[in-house]
Amino acid sequence: MRSVYLAIVALAVILLGLRLWPAQPLSQLMPSSREVLAADGSLLRLTLASDGQYRLWQDLEDISPTMIQVMLLKEDRYFYYHLGVNPVALVRATFATYVDGDRQGGSTLTMQLVRRVYEINSRSVLGKLEQILAAFWLEARYSKRELLEAYLNLAPMGGNIEGVGAASQIYFHKVAGELSLSEALSLAVMPQSPARRARFQADFQAARDRLALFWQQTYPDDPRNQGLQVLTALGAERNELPFKAPHFARRQLRQDARIVHTTIEPKLQALLELRIRQYITSKRHLGVNNATALLIDTRDQAIKAWVGSADFFNPMIYGQVDGVTARRSPGSTLKPFLYALGLDQGIIHPQSILKDAPMAFGSFEPENFDHRFTGPISARDALIKSRNLPAVWLAGQLTDPNLYGFLRQAQIFGLRQESHYGLALALGGGELTMMELGRLYLMLASEGRYYPLRERTEQPINPPSMQLLSPAASFLVLDMLKDNPRADGLPRQGWRVAWKTGTSWGFHDAWSAGVAGPYVLVVWVGNFDATPNAAFIGAEIAGPLFFNITDALQASLPSTADRIWAPPNTVKKVNICAESGELPNLWCPKVIEGWFIPGVSPVKVSTLHRPVWVDNQTGMAVCPPYDAQTQHQEIFAFWPSDMASLFEQAGLPRKLAPQLPESCRNAIQLSNIDPVIRSPLKNVTYSLRQSHLHEHIALLADAAPDASMLYWFVGRDLIGQSLPKQALEWRPSTSGDYKLSVTDDKGRSTSLNLNVSILH
Repeated sequence: MRSVYLAIVALAVILLGLRLWPAQPLSQLMPSSREVLAADGSLLRLTLASDGQYRLWQDLEDISPTMIQVMLLKEDRYFYYHLGVNPVALVRATFATYVDGDRQGGSTLTMQLVRRVYEINSRSVLGKLEQILAAFWLEARYSKRELLEAYLNLAPMGGNIEGVGAASQIYFHKVAGELSLSEALSLAVMPQSPARRARFQADFQAARDRLALFWQQTYPDDPRNQGLQVLTALGAERNELPFKAPHFARRQLRQDARIVHTTIEPKLQALLELRIRQYITSKRHLGVNNATALLIDTRDQAIKAWVGSADFFNPMIYGQVDGVTARRSPGSTLKPFLYALGLDQGIIHPQSILKDAPMAFGSFEPENFDHRFTGPISARDALIKSRNLPAVWLAGQLTDPNLYGFLRQAQIFGLRQESHYGLALALGGGELTMMELGRLYLMLASEGRYYPLRERTEQPINPPSMQLLSPAASFLVLDMLKDNPRADGLPRQGWRVAWKTGTSWGFHDAWSAGVAGPYVLVVWVGNFDATPNAAFIGAEIAGPLFFNITDALQASLPSTADRIWAPPNTVKKVNICAESGELPNLWCPKVIEGWFIPGVSPVKVSTLHRPVWVDNQTGMAVCPPYDAQTQHQEIFAFWPSDMASLFEQAGLPRKLAPQLPESCRNAIQLSNIDPVIRSPLKNVTYSLRQSHLHEHIALLADAAPDASMLYWFVGRDLIGQSLPKQALEWRPSTSGDYKLSVTDDKGRSTSLNLNVSILH
C-alpha cells in the first residue's frame, strides 16, 4: 500500500512539475492575422496570417460566452471532467466504427486540438494512440482555460478561415464577443466538416438545425429558443471582407499590435470617399482624375477620415499611392501662418495697410497670381485675396521665428536648408504633406497650440502641447479667413468656415484647407505623376470640393454644434481709420471697427487726413491768418509718395492737396512722418555675383508728402540722392555688414542694418 501512495505522490509531483514548468503559450503556435478597427469597433482591414490563413487570436474573455457554451455542447460536453480523453465516448465511437460500420468520432476537444497542433493522422490505430498520448501531454502542460481558448482560435471554419475570431469578422462582420446564439450555432457546426459544409449549403443547414434542436433540449428555458425557429445564415464570404480606408489601414499595419484600434469614423470616411468620387466624375472633362482629403476633429485631434486617392484600385491614377503622406508644394495655404507671425511680432494688425505693388527682393521678383497689382490693401484683404507681394514683404519683416523657423518648430522636418527657399517659402516654395498642413490648421483652431494628430484610440487626447502662436494671433487669423467668400459663390450658412486655397507653381497642385465647425479639412486635387493642368487652381478646383464636403458633413451631422471662436481676452476692438489702418484722427472720413492686440499691434494716431485752408475763388492753399469770409477749410489725404503712385498705377488717382505758398511752406509743418525704407529689407542677406557687375541693390523709401528729396548714407558716407518716387541703385564693393540710412530734405531720417555677400 505504501508503494501505491509513493507512486501516487510521485505522479502528482511529476504532473505538478509539468504544469509549473514554463511552456510556450499556445497563442504562439500559429501565426495570427492582424485587424485594423474603426473608432466604433467595426473592421477596416483583416490580413492573412503568414501561412495564408485567416486566423485572429482572441483571448477567451473576448469571445462571446454563448459561443463557448455552444461549442462545448457540440464538441465536448464533458470537457472540464476528463484529462484529455473521454473513455466512454472513445469506446462508443470505436464500437460504432468497427462493429456497426457507422464511422463516428470520439475525440475530445483536447484531442482535436492535438490533431491540429501536431498534424497527427488519427485515422489509423497508431495515429489514434499518438493522438491520445499527446492529449494527455497537453492536459498536463496547460490549463483547461488555455486549451479551450486555443481550440476556439484554431478550429477550422471553412476554406482558409480558422478560429471564431476570424470567422465572426468574415461571416458576420462583428467581433467574437458580440456573437448571438443563432450565429454561434452556425459557427459551431463548421469544425466537424468545414470543407463539405462550406460547399454544400443544405448539409450545413441540416447540421445547424440538429445542433439548434439539441440546444433547445438541453436548455429548454432559454428565452432565446423562440428566435431559433429562423436561424441566422452565414452573412458574408471571404471576398466580402471589409477593405475600408485602405491607405490609412495600410499605414496602421506598420504597428506591431495584432489589433489596431483607430480613430477613423466609418460614416465620415464613406462620406468623403463618395463626395470625391462624385466630384471627380463631374470634373473629368477638365482632366481632373485624382483627389485626396484629410478630416481632423479639433476637439480631440483625431483623424476621422483619410482618403489617400480617388480610387485605390485604379492603376491609371497610381491609386495605391497615399497622397495624404506625399510631399507637395502647399502654395498659398501657408500664408495664414505668415500673417499670424506678423500679428504676434507686432508688424501688422488685421487692418494695417500693406502695399500690393511691384517689388524686387534682391534677384527675387515675385508676382501676383493674376499678374496685377491692387495698390494699398489691408492685411485682412491681402490674406483673403491671397496677394503675393504683401506676403513676401511681410515674410521679410519677420524676425524670430521667421516662417522657416516656425515650420521647424511645428515638427515639419522635410524642408531643405533655409537658404534654398529664401522669401519664396511664403508662396509655397517648400514641400509639405497633407498631414503636416492639417496639423498647422489644427493649431489655428487650438489657440496656437501644436498637437500631434491622433490615429489610434490609445493615443492621449489633448496631450502636453507647444504654444507656437498666441491665442490672439490664432483668433485674428481665423476671424480674417472666415470672411473669405465661398468658392462656389453661394451664401454662407451653417457652420462658420475659415478657409484658404493654394496653387503650386506650374499648376501641379490645387489645395484648399481650413476649419469648418469642429473639423479641420484639407483637400488636394492633382496628379500623382506631377502632370500639370491649367485647371489645377486652388480657388477654382479644390475650393468647390472643400465646400462640397463641408456641406455634406453638416447635413450628415445635424446634431453637431458649430465650434465657438470666442475672442481671447488679449484682443480688443478699436475704431480704425479705414484708409490708413491707424487710429482715426479728427479728420478721418471713414471709421471702422477692427481688432488689435494691446501692447503688440502697431497702432498710432493717423496723420493721413489733415485740414488745409483754401481760397474760395482759386481753390489754392493760403497762409495764415485765415479769413472765414473768403476762405474755407478742406480735408485732404496726404498720401506718401509711394502710395500716391500706387493709386495712379491702379487707375484710382487721389485728389492731391494744394501746395502752400512758398512764403509759409516752411513755417507750417505738414507732417512728422519719417521716411520708411522699403528696399532693401531688414534681416535679409543680399547676394551679388562678382562676375555680374550689373547686379545692384535697389534703395527705395517712402517719404512724407512735403519731402522733395531723399539722401542715402552708408555709415557717414553719402552714396547718392533720389526723388521719393525713384530708386537708387547701389553696389557695395565688398561683403559685410552695412548700416544704411536715408534722410529727407526736412531732416527726418531712418536707418537699418543689412548684410551683403559678394559671391566669387
